Amino acid sequence: MIGRFFILAIIWIGQIHSVHALTFYTVVIDAGHGGKDGGCAWNGLVEKKICLDTALRLERALRAKGLRVIMTRRSDTFIDLEDRARLANRYSKAVFVSIHFNASKERSCSGMEVFYRSAKGKELAASILKKMNNNLKGINRGLSHNVFKVLTKTLMPAVLIECAYLSNLTEARRCANPVYRQELAESIAAGVLASKS
Repeated sequence: MIGRFFILAIIWIGQIHSVHALTFYTVVIDAGHGGKDGGCAWNGLVEKKICLDTALRLERALRAKGLRVIMTRRSDTFIDLEDRARLANRYSKAVFVSIHFNASKERSCSGMEVFYRSAKGKELAASILKKMNNNLKGINRGLSHNVFKVLTKTLMPAVLIECAYLSNLTEARRCANPVYRQELAESIAAGVLASKS
């Protein structure tokens, strides 16, 4: 009787996990800003450039794990937010990951945070932030619900990641280092993969 109970408990736990895991085969990576929209610029760094660099590193990390990856941009070009969402919505069984870096007039502000809109988006956001928090230096600012256009216009689970504050000198120095950006991309990739069923 105890053995049967144990087996049923294992099956039940497995079912709980499967409810929370996401099913997807494609990751749409959105490198924030681009072209005439430079994003923030602090401490010698321009957001659009390091968004693209990090996004391309993330693409390679996910492709290496066998996932299909679609990029909203691969060069320094301006793409309207609705066009980014429209591109993403062409793909079924997909998730959307938008890469950004933050800034504040309060230069002491620092840390990483992930924004989401839907319940499934929150699951993806939590998985990514957990890996980032485990693998990277910096303050975990948590998860936040938001209505950014790339979150509201996309039909799949979607997140927007603010990787660090470029206005904070310590974080800007980290982000200027290609080795750190690689670690950042690999941490985000690990979080994406951990959310997948």
